[in-house]
Amino acid sequence: MGAEGDASDDRDAAGLAALEVLYRFVAAVEVTPDVAVHSSDRNGIVRYWNRACHLLFGVPACDAVGRPLASLVAHPEREAEFAAVIDSVWRTGKAPLARDWCVRLPDGSERWVYSSHFPVSRGGQTRQVLCMEIDITGRKIDEQVLLHAGANFRQLFERSTDAIVLVRGREIVDVNPAALQLFRCDGNDAMVGRSLLDFSPPVQPSGEASMVRDAALAARTFSDGNQRYEWMYQSGAGESFWAEVLLTSVAVDHQHLAFAVIRDISLRKATERTLTMAAQVFENCRDAILILDSSYRVVAVNRAFSDVTGYAPEGVIGQEMPSLRAGLHEPAFHQQIRDHVDAHGHWEGEVFSARRGGEVFPVWAALTAIHDSANRITSYMAILSDITDRKQVEEQTRHLAEHDFLTDLPNRVLFLDRLQQALATARRQHTRVAVMFLDLDRFKAINDTYGHQAGDIVLKEVAARLVRCVRGVDTVSRQGGDEFVVILADIGGADQAAHVAGSVMQAVSQPMTVGQRQVTLSASIGISICPSDGDDVDTLLKHADVAMYHAKQNGRNAFQFFSPEMNAHVVERVQMENKLRQALENREFLLEYQPEIDITSGRTIGVEALIRWRHPQRGILRPDQFIPVAEACGLMLAIGEWVLREACARARAWRDQGCPVVVAVNLSSVQFTHDKLLDCVDDALASAGLAPQFLDLEITEGMIQTGDAATIATVNALRQRGVLLTVDDFGTGYSSLSTLRRYSLTKLKIDRSFVDDITRNPADAAIIPAIIAVARSLKLRVIAEGVETAEQLHFLQQHGCDEYQGHYAGMASINPDLGITRRHP
Repeated sequence: MGAEGDASDDRDAAGLAALEVLYRFVAAVEVTPDVAVHSSDRNGIVRYWNRACHLLFGVPACDAVGRPLASLVAHPEREAEFAAVIDSVWRTGKAPLARDWCVRLPDGSERWVYSSHFPVSRGGQTRQVLCMEIDITGRKIDEQVLLHAGANFRQLFERSTDAIVLVRGREIVDVNPAALQLFRCDGNDAMVGRSLLDFSPPVQPSGEASMVRDAALAARTFSDGNQRYEWMYQSGAGESFWAEVLLTSVAVDHQHLAFAVIRDISLRKATERTLTMAAQVFENCRDAILILDSSYRVVAVNRAFSDVTGYAPEGVIGQEMPSLRAGLHEPAFHQQIRDHVDAHGHWEGEVFSARRGGEVFPVWAALTAIHDSANRITSYMAILSDITDRKQVEEQTRHLAEHDFLTDLPNRVLFLDRLQQALATARRQHTRVAVMFLDLDRFKAINDTYGHQAGDIVLKEVAARLVRCVRGVDTVSRQGGDEFVVILADIGGADQAAHVAGSVMQAVSQPMTVGQRQVTLSASIGISICPSDGDDVDTLLKHADVAMYHAKQNGRNAFQFFSPEMNAHVVERVQMENKLRQALENREFLLEYQPEIDITSGRTIGVEALIRWRHPQRGILRPDQFIPVAEACGLMLAIGEWVLREACARARAWRDQGCPVVVAVNLSSVQFTHDKLLDCVDDALASAGLAPQFLDLEITEGMIQTGDAATIATVNALRQRGVLLTVDDFGTGYSSLSTLRRYSLTKLKIDRSFVDDITRNPADAAIIPAIIAVARSLKLRVIAEGVETAEQLHFLQQHGCDEYQGHYAGMASINPDLGITRRHP
């Protein structure tokens, strides 16, 4: 995880807007030249000290923060009174009235300041007291001159730039030109004879009635001699403005009057509101905020900075940022950020910071330059957002996006990236990389037999075993289903890849417990090696897949290296698949019918529908030349449905011609286990108008040898419809007599391999009578296929076989007159 300069896309518009507001608040506090702003905690320790404080009191922030305020600013002969004012803020959480204070500075000099105090709250509790002070020393001198002017009062009155209003009781008796200008009145008549209350709103912003508050202030003035306060007025034009009022009792021309010196402080009050809000934002912001001087030394930090980093303010004020001291990034990187901020005013990006205990953590940093009125950079504001949790969420999200949800192995996305990296390294270092494509043999049977939950357990166990078979630099990935791919990086050659493949096969073949059962698996593995079998991702994966396909074709439970001959075979297979799809659309399939002859009478009592493909280039193709491809690519259902419909339609046509024969149709295992088999049979019979007893469905011994409930239900449903059922290729499987007895079958078909050598091989000759005996015990008819000679037919007749078919009987498609009695020698 590294730094990302100017990566502003990671913050949304709302975040940027909040950042801008915060910047303006903090900048207002920091660069306001005539308002000294400082804050103290409950113990009177200074927590914030802006640049104006340095100018007013002569103490820089690095020396002020962390020290008691009383050691920096004294209130001669009025310390107790000042302490009481501060205590009232902590007790009530309310701001007292602003007032004048004489303060003694650390150098011993004294100044007059006008002070306003405000509570800074967080979570409903006062956390700090913020003080804003304005130097009024010069103003105090002017006021004293005015009070002691005597005979020169009128001259000062007329020439003063401050608004002065003379009041007798509550009645205005005279105003100076500055007052007329402030209240926007055209002449003395507009003010003289009226009251200052006439120029006040009924209620002050504090909520107190103006008349009540004015009476209280006037009473204190005549008792104390003078009173300073802030007041909201309305000018003759109806505009409101804030004013600072100095109300003083004075004798003029032997008359007891009061004069009010009124100064417009609307701008200052707006600044105070901004500063108060800034202090609240600064204190309550959940992100760490630092104010840095022009040399990038820390001037102030907020509470969140201490919470996030563990550093107390006094531990960092006047110092470099902790992350800079920790050296988490190169100095050149920090200089690059500074140059960018000086040029553009702002930088943000992801960097590392350090906690007090030394822990390094990621932050999103925003650094902004703060300018004065002359557009000079006076300081900087840094905002640090701890993004540890966000990074963890991002890492988890990235992990989920790049890993298989079931096995937690790298998925295809991460696998491809790893393979690209491995190939790039191999090119640079002239080494080899092997890709192993692994597929579990007959995994579907586990899902079908034990359920998908058991299948998931098996996949997770296989994944764990694969990881244990390879090195840390290798990658094991699940591509989906029961397919895994392994990257063997920097291998010595084919021998090392073969060794790993052997280890994998042995590990996979170890029995595993699934629930209460033990499951044994095997795997077929294809291997391609870079650079001999390709040097890019797609080629290596394709060739490994081709090799795995050949491993399966050659009996499974083996590994196979890629060769060009394999690829040619696969290309031919793909072409065959495409042609098969076209064959369905172009009606290129046809059926030939082989007679099934009753041995006793010699009559044709049935036909077996045999599919042929009229290939546009290769001519007529037999089933063994294209059916395996059709089964592998998922076309067998469509082809089988076409055969079923076509055969039923032909059988109906022959029946209408006076030749009522049974048509036998071979079902593939895919058709037999499909949940729409019964609907397809019903539709074919209904469409052709064929009675069910004229349809004979041939299934292999392997389809029924499991004897499970679903198979039994399917057989029973077909037999209940009246459809005949024949077990094809009988004798080549492992069906037991008890298994066969569970099914309602029609007949058994003796496989041609036993018929071929019955006249030469006594062992085969002995099997046929045994099969016939089994059929008799089950009350099933027996048909033998592949009969080609008179000797074979004679043997079958001697042992009681019921029917036969083969070249000796001929093909019905050649001689469609199925009503002709076929005589055999």
